Amino acid sequence: MVDLKTIKPEAVPAALEMAKGYRLQNEPDEAESICLDILAVDPDNQDALITMLLALTDKFSEGGLRPNFENAREIVARLSSAYCKAYYTGIIYERRAKYHLKLGGPQSGNMAHAWFTKAMTAYGEALAGCDPDNQDAVLRWNSCARFINDHPDVKPDDADHSEMLLDPFETPH
Repeated sequence: MVDLKTIKPEAVPAALEMAKGYRLQNEPDEAESICLDILAVDPDNQDALITMLLALTDKFSEGGLRPNFENAREIVARLSSAYCKAYYTGIIYERRAKYHLKLGGPQSGNMAHAWFTKAMTAYGEALAGCDPDNQDAVLRWNSCARFINDHPDVKPDDADHSEMLLDPFETPH
């Protein structure tokens, strides 16, 4: 095993900008690694936690849900505000909905609808506790609603397949 080096605390702001840059370049593994370095010296750094959470959700489409979904959910628990917890839970669920659509297959539209609905519920919770000038949750909620409205295959399941569709990745919210 190779020992890791520790960054200096004063390097955190530049490292955080670097992590955000890697996310923009579609390099989520690099962004996650940098966030882990930041969190090693500043375990409660909210910007690093959020950037890492987003990097993990960026990996859904290529790397699948395991372990990225659960790791992202664990990060939400470390966020300090109720607004952030609800908002970023919505982000995780919304990106999971899109993952199910990309995966395709039987019932993928139904699964996506269920996750979009969960995302919209989380965004609603975020709205209840946010500054009236912060409209981020409204924008995300509307994005989910438009996606559902624009994709006829994204619809609720008419039949009760709840036992068949038990999701091994879902944990109680």
